[in-house]
Amino acid sequence: MTDTQKQALYKAASFCAYQERTIKEVRQRMAEWELSEQDMGVVLAELMAQNYLNETRFAKAFAGGKFRIKKWGKLKIKQELKMRGLSNELIQKGLQEIDGDQYEATLHDLIQKKAHALRGNTPLAMKQKLLRFALSRGFENDLTWDAINTLGL
Repeated sequence: MTDTQKQALYKAASFCAYQERTIKEVRQRMAEWELSEQDMGVVLAELMAQNYLNETRFAKAFAGGKFRIKKWGKLKIKQELKMRGLSNELIQKGLQEIDGDQYEATLHDLIQKKAHALRGNTPLAMKQKLLRFALSRGFENDLTWDAINTLGL
C-alpha cells in the first residue's frame, strides 16, 4: 500500500466511522480528493475488509432511522436508498427492519394528527389532503385509504 493509499484509507476510515456510508458516497468523497480509480479500489477493499464500510448495515440503519425518527413510509425510504446506489436485495433487507404493526400504527397516528389540524374542511377535501399528505411521506396507497376510512369521515 502506497503512502497516498494509506492517507486516503485513514481519511476514508474517519469518514465512515462518523456515520454509516455507502460505497457510492465514499467513492464520491475520494474523487474529491482526486484519487485514481486504482487507489480507490484498494482503499474501498480495505474499508470493507476492516468493516468500516458495510452496505447491509447502512441499509438497515437508514431504513430504521428514517422510519422511527422522520416517520417516512417504505416507498420514500426505498426511493432514497435507490438514489444512494443500493441494490434491490439490500433495499429489501433494510425495509425488513420496519415492523409491520408499528408501521401501520405510525400511519394511523400521522393521519389522525393531520386530520385534527385540517378541521373545517369538507369531508372530501379532507380525504384528499390526508391522502396527499400520507403519499408525500412515502406510505402506500391502500394502507393510506384504510387509515383514512377508519377515521369515519
